[in-house]
Amino acid sequence: MSLYVAYVMVGLAIAMPVGAITVEMTKQGLKNGFMHGWAVGIGGMTIDVLLIVALYFGLAQFLSLPFIQMPLWIIGAVFLFMLAYDSIKNADKDITLAGEKVEKSLFMTYRNGLIVAVSPGNLVFWVSVFGTVLADSYKGDSPNQFLIVAFGILSGILLHDIGLLTIVSLTRKVMNQQMIKWASIVAGILLLGFGCYFIFEFYVDVKSML
Repeated sequence: MSLYVAYVMVGLAIAMPVGAITVEMTKQGLKNGFMHGWAVGIGGMTIDVLLIVALYFGLAQFLSLPFIQMPLWIIGAVFLFMLAYDSIKNADKDITLAGEKVEKSLFMTYRNGLIVAVSPGNLVFWVSVFGTVLADSYKGDSPNQFLIVAFGILSGILLHDIGLLTIVSLTRKVMNQQMIKWASIVAGILLLGFGCYFIFEFYVDVKSML
């Protein structure tokens, strides 16, 4: 239990800094309510769970190879640029004020969460966090320890998402359409910034190999 609680705290600490998933969750939460923000978070956690399973079965070394990570920087950047463009271009569309019926599909926002989560930063995080645990994964109780650590971190991320979206839902009640539109534009600019960061990391990796 102490190990679980410790890694719940780790999960919370990891989720606190503003990242691409947080930006997309906040944007969707403001435009379409709690469930759509939640769908983005579930999309992100789906990728997290798949990565945990992959790492558990020994794919950590494969995912950490530079020639595997480098193309993912570009792929991740392209996806983020697409989301940023959509966020800015359609900033005044698909806005549902508090109390109104939401028309947008939950699957579409869930898909956005999947897209944002498929990034090298996410892969590198899981490889680094579970590297030490994986080293002993076939000794004694280590497989159980690995699962406790994984569940603890996911629980921490889940608590962060619920807390964030609760705040967003309360804030949304006092925002008008114009305010939500500008929030979507700011979210698009932030996503564009994350995409540029991915391009920079790709450049650094290429330069280091020359």
